Amino acid sequence: MPLSGPYTLINARLHASLTPSLSAPADADGFILADISVTDACIVGIAPSGHQPTPDAIDLAGRIVLPCFVDCHTHIDKGHIWPRKPNPDGSFLGALNATGEDRVARWNADDVSRRMDFSLRSAYAHGTSALRTHIDSVPPQEEISWPVFEAMRERWRGRIELQGVCLFGIEGARDAKWFAGLAKRVAAAGGVLGTVTYMVPDLEQLLDRVFVTAIEHGLDLDFHADETDSISAISLKRIAETALRHRFEGKILVGHCCSLARQPDADVLDTLDKVARAGIAVVSLPMCNLYLQDRRQDGTTPRWRGVTLLHEMRARGIPAAVASDNTRDPFYAYGDLDMLEVYRMATRILHFDHPVGDWPKTVTSTPADIMRLHGAGILAPGGPADFIVFKGRNWTEVLSRPESDRIVVRGGRAIARDLPDYSELDDLMVE
Repeated sequence: MPLSGPYTLINARLHASLTPSLSAPADADGFILADISVTDACIVGIAPSGHQPTPDAIDLAGRIVLPCFVDCHTHIDKGHIWPRKPNPDGSFLGALNATGEDRVARWNADDVSRRMDFSLRSAYAHGTSALRTHIDSVPPQEEISWPVFEAMRERWRGRIELQGVCLFGIEGARDAKWFAGLAKRVAAAGGVLGTVTYMVPDLEQLLDRVFVTAIEHGLDLDFHADETDSISAISLKRIAETALRHRFEGKILVGHCCSLARQPDADVLDTLDKVARAGIAVVSLPMCNLYLQDRRQDGTTPRWRGVTLLHEMRARGIPAAVASDNTRDPFYAYGDLDMLEVYRMATRILHFDHPVGDWPKTVTSTPADIMRLHGAGILAPGGPADFIVFKGRNWTEVLSRPESDRIVVRGGRAIARDLPDYSELDDLMVE
C-alpha cells in the first residue's frame, strides 16, 4: 500500500457475505472480483471490477481481501504461562488445576499486563481489529486483573477494540454480596457479565441471579457452558430457558456447548429451538476443544471432535462464531491468536465448505455484531479501511498455507507485522 494519498485496489476477490453493498454475481465459493477505493482512513467505494483503471490503481490480480478479524472469545490473562505451568496430562481437570495454581502463585499486575500485551501484539500483527477476553475474577484476582485490563484497553485503543468479561464458576454467585460487588466492578469497567455454568443442584436459581443482576446493571452476558462430553450437561438449555423467563433483551453469547453434540436428537432439537427463541449466539472454540475433549488417559484414540452443532444452529438462524480461546496455557498448549488459523482449522473440523456459504462471517461480522461493534467485520463504502490482503486467490490457496506474508491494512495503510519474540517473556517463566 502507498504511504500516503488515495489509492484503488483493482481485481480484488471480496466475499459476498462480507461486502453487503456489492451487488454482482459471485463464484461458487462466494467471491466477487471487485475494486476498492481508499481515501485517508476510509473505504470510499467498492464496485465490480471491469472499469477503466485509475492512475493510482494497484492490481491485486485476484488476491483475496477480507475485513479484519473479530475474535470474540479469548483468555489473554492466561496466555503464555505454559512454559512455567504446563498441563500435566492434557485433560480439562489438569488444565483447571494447573491454571489455578499458577494464578495464585504468579498473577500480579506486571505479570498479567506483560502477557496480555504480548498476546495483543500477536493478534494485531495477524489482522485482528477487535477482541473479547475473559478475565479470571475469583477473589482476589478481580482486584488485580480488572485495572490491568482497563489500562490495556486504553493502551490499545485505535488498534484493537478490547472487551472484558468476568469469569468465575457459577457457584460463586451463591455469595450474593461478593457477586453484586463484582457486577458493579464489571459495569464500571464497561465490561460483560460472564460465568462458567455447571450442572450444580441450584443452577436455575443461580442463573436467575445472574440474569437479574445483568438487567439491573444493563450488562450483556457471556457464558462458558457444557465444556464436557457428559450427556447430562444441559446448561445451554437452562441458560436459554432463563433468558426466555426473564425476557432478557441484552446480548447473550454462550461458548463451547460441547456436550450438545453427544445428546439424543430430540433433546438437541428442543435445546436449539429454545436457544433460537432466546436470541442467543454461540461460539465454538475448535482448536481448544479438539485439544481437551475426549482426551483419554488409557492411551486410546479420541472418538469425537469436541465441537458443537454449528450447522444445526445456523439452520435455525442462531448466530454462530468461532474464536481463538486459550493460547499457550494449560487449556491449549498452542496457538497465536491468528484468526486465519482458527478459520482454517474450523473449516476442516466443522466442514465450513461444500458449500462455503456465509461461514466467513463466523470470524468477522457475526462476532462484531455480538460485541456491538457497528461497521466492523465487513467491507463497505464509508467504513474504515481495515482489511487483510492475502496471497491466495481462492479458499484452497488461502487455507492451505499460513499466509505469513499477508498484508494487514489499518486506517488505509499497511502496518508493520512484527510478531513479539517469545524470549521477551523468559524472565516471567523463572521460578
